[in-house]
Amino acid sequence: MNQFLIRVLFVLMICFTSSLTLVSCKSKAVAVKENTNLNHLTADRIVKNYYNNKSDFSTLYIKSNVKYSDEKQTQNVTAEIKIKNNEQILISIRFLGITMAKALITPTAVSYYEKISGSYFEGDFSTLSEWLGTDLDYKKIQNMLIGQAMDDLTKGEYQDSLVDQTYRLEDISNKETKKYFFFDTQKFLLNKQEITQTAKNRMIQVSYSDSKLYNESMFPSNVVINAIQDKGKTEINLGYNAITINEELSFPYSVPNGYKRILIK
Repeated sequence: MNQFLIRVLFVLMICFTSSLTLVSCKSKAVAVKENTNLNHLTADRIVKNYYNNKSDFSTLYIKSNVKYSDEKQTQNVTAEIKIKNNEQILISIRFLGITMAKALITPTAVSYYEKISGSYFEGDFSTLSEWLGTDLDYKKIQNMLIGQAMDDLTKGEYQDSLVDQTYRLEDISNKETKKYFFFDTQKFLLNKQEITQTAKNRMIQVSYSDSKLYNESMFPSNVVINAIQDKGKTEINLGYNAITINEELSFPYSVPNGYKRILIK
């Protein structure tokens, strides 16, 4: 259970946006299917339509079920996610109603503690970026949690195509790391994000579904992270049971006495 809690915690606070979750896999080519029933749109038009969707909020309070499964185990916990837009994220992981781990993320710091091992971490994004070998920031983590593109799509260079009834944008600015963004053809909501490091045979896919309207802003009800490695498939499924928007929230976080600090070198 200890290892599982740490995995879930890292996925929620960091791994959504980092190559820590880009596990070894055999990449498969995606067949691009042309669909004459859909109007062709340029990458610029797809991006513009996507950003026409509102995602404005001051705070979000999310209650979620979390299911983790791999070739060896399946585990279920619950998560409470509090977000103050562009300022802080507090994540609490619970098992049988007992808080087992917490993470606090701000634009300048990342902290978490885990009860079973009695350990905690305090650091910043530069430390984690160096350790993980990929750039991290607060905005990427927040966007992943709420179903938004992790990158600013207005600043990239993209090739557009139609794939399986969705509009796909492929980031062609980096040959070593491929990024794909898939959009619904009706509302231009983000359906899926995919990151692939071809040279290292690494890939992760994050999918969003069942989006609902909250105060004129759309948020997904389901977030699914899939990764395939030589030892088998790993899946983490977040089911957002309830989302409350724009209510005053508290963000209590303190490391219990006696916990041992984890140092990342």
